[in-house]
Amino acid sequence: MGTLRDLQYALQEKIEELRQRDALIDELELELDQKDELIQKLQNELDKYRSVIRPATQQAQQQSAGTLQGEQRTKRQAISAEPTAFDIQDLSHVTLPFYPKSPQSKELIKEAILDNDFMKNLELSQIQEIVDCMYPVEYGKDSCIIKEGDVGSLVYVMEDGKVEVTKEGVKLCTMGPGKVFGELAILYNCTRTATVKTRMCIVKE
Repeated sequence: MGTLRDLQYALQEKIEELRQRDALIDELELELDQKDELIQKLQNELDKYRSVIRPATQQAQQQSAGTLQGEQRTKRQAISAEPTAFDIQDLSHVTLPFYPKSPQSKELIKEAILDNDFMKNLELSQIQEIVDCMYPVEYGKDSCIIKEGDVGSLVYVMEDGKVEVTKEGVKLCTMGPGKVFGELAILYNCTRTATVKTRMCIVKE
C-alpha cells in the first residue's frame, strides 16, 4: 500500500508540473502575440514612410529623364534642398542667384523660416542664402501654386493674401502672410503632400 501511495503522490506531482508548464506556455504565447502585434504596427509605420519616399524618388527620376520633351519649362528655378548625393567639390564653384529685396521682405522671409518647424534649425548662413535667392511671384485668385502628388522643386513664403490647403479634396487649413509652404517636398525628396490654391496673394518663390 505504501508503494501505491508513493506512486499516486509522484503522479500528482507530475500532473502539477505539467499544469505549471501549460500555464507558462500560455504566458509565453500571449507575450509572443503581443510582440507580433507590435512588430506589425511598426511594419505598417515603416511601410507608410517607404510609400512616401520610394515612389517620390522614382517619380523624380522618371520626370527628370522626360523633362522638356516637346514642352518649354515655364517655372524659374529656385532653392532646392533635395537630399541627393553630391560631391562637395562639384558645388564649390556654384554661385547662388541673388535677388534684391526690401528690408521688410527680407525680415518677413527670415521670420517665416524661423517659425517653420522643419526649417527653423537651419544654420543662419543657410537661412540667409534662402532669403537672398527668393524672388516675388504674384498669383491671381484661384491659382494652383502646388498640386498634390507633383514632384516639388520650389519652396514658398506667403507675403500677402491667403492660400487654401487641401489634401485629397479635403480642406486642411487657410494660411496668411508670413507662412512657409512647399518645404516638405524639398526637405524630404517626396511628392507634394497637399494642394495649395490662392485666394489672391503674393508669395516669395
